[in-house]
Amino acid sequence: MCAYVLVAEDDPKQAELLRRYLEREGHEVLVVHDGRSAIDEARRADPGLVVLDVMMPRVDGLDVCRVLRAESDLPILMLTARSTEDDLLLGLDLGADDYVAKPYSPRELMARVRTLLRRTGKSQDADRRLFQAGDLVVDPVRHTVTAADTLVECTLAEFRIIETLAAEPERVFTRKQLLERIHGFDRFITERTVDVHVMNLRKKIEPDPRRPVRLLTVYGVGYKLTHA
Repeated sequence: MCAYVLVAEDDPKQAELLRRYLEREGHEVLVVHDGRSAIDEARRADPGLVVLDVMMPRVDGLDVCRVLRAESDLPILMLTARSTEDDLLLGLDLGADDYVAKPYSPRELMARVRTLLRRTGKSQDADRRLFQAGDLVVDPVRHTVTAADTLVECTLAEFRIIETLAAEPERVFTRKQLLERIHGFDRFITERTVDVHVMNLRKKIEPDPRRPVRLLTVYGVGYKLTHA
């Protein structure tokens, strides 16, 4: 049973290890390194499972769990270096579905993931999400974009933009909102980056990039996808 898994882990080595083991099991994996990004990505991508470290910058894992559980019933597996009974019970009381203390065996963790996915039924096959705006279709699970039944090759940044826009056709997103979907909250990346990605996307999805009919500019605000 494969799923779209969001991993929130601030330790790059631990995050990469988790990614490798999860991908080896056939899961699609997105990694973030702070609690604010975990909340944003969970809201955006509606993952089948969140693997959530407790000790993270900006927003800690317990607060992330509290926020996500108030908004949805998505499965949450928490990881922590804390191992006292009170800490474990606090995580479960906040709505975590399972709890693993560090250091953990990756094989044991994968077994917990399989059990949790079986129990909740949150597989890609059971929860297939397609976003569509007119003849433009975005498949977040397969990570594909088609325009008029033609496959469109996108970079990761381009895909995140088109996925965001296609999830809510006709909604106008500001450059800042789109930038956060691409690069998180990196203050060294400018909003001009979004304009460049949009220009490249138009070359790929528009019949005439100079006269766009799908990906439109809303002057003074940002961009939107239409149903055209």
